[in-house]
Amino acid sequence: MRATFESRLKNRPRRVLGCFTALVLATLAVTGSIAVAQAPPAPQAPQSRFTVVLDAAHGGDDTGGHFKNGQLEKSLTLAFTTKLRSLLAARGINVVTTRDSDATVDDNHRIEVANHAQALACLSLHAAESGSGVHLFASSLSPAPTAHLYPWKTAQAVWVTRSLALTGDLNSALQHASVAVTLGRTALPTLDSMACPAVAIEISPERIPESATIKSAVDDPGYQTRVAEAIAAALLVWRSEAHQP
Repeated sequence: MRATFESRLKNRPRRVLGCFTALVLATLAVTGSIAVAQAPPAPQAPQSRFTVVLDAAHGGDDTGGHFKNGQLEKSLTLAFTTKLRSLLAARGINVVTTRDSDATVDDNHRIEVANHAQALACLSLHAAESGSGVHLFASSLSPAPTAHLYPWKTAQAVWVTRSLALTGDLNSALQHASVAVTLGRTALPTLDSMACPAVAIEISPERIPESATIKSAVDDPGYQTRVAEAIAAALLVWRSEAHQP
């Protein structure tokens, strides 16, 4: 097909080619240059404000865990996200959320929101009835060199070293607030696909040391506030380390 087309072009009368050339020149005189007309849009300037993404796990048809008192994980994560967002906004931190209501949100949407925000911290918020205190999870992916293009399912590999550093700041702030902390690594689709320093935070009941007795339930307002304030304090430290306004 290509050879036939080229041979037809070679055999086309010179007059026709001359007309075509004249038409191109006339178009250039009106519109400028073809290269300019087809030039790609200029890249957007990076955000000047320190941005944090809060991803309230579950929602809508995805209820998450069911607690003995009738609470649903999707409701607990949304309530905690609302509390934390308010604390961060009061400290001048720009917050982007993946959901603000009891809506079904698929993983791809969560990832797109996080990656589009160009955030310097992405927190995936969960709740559990088992365990004690707060569990911090970084991605289990091995670190990878920085790249301009990230494989969708393993984008976090480029950021995992920074994510571990963010985990360290969160751990210090929570322990300073006398909240028990458990550290771990996990394979989580949303976490593994985020192109930002990202940590999954799972809030469990506060228990009396050396005992299974619950001191504060996950939905206890005072406990939630203490955890949220510790996270906010950690993000202020993280912001200063990133030299962001």
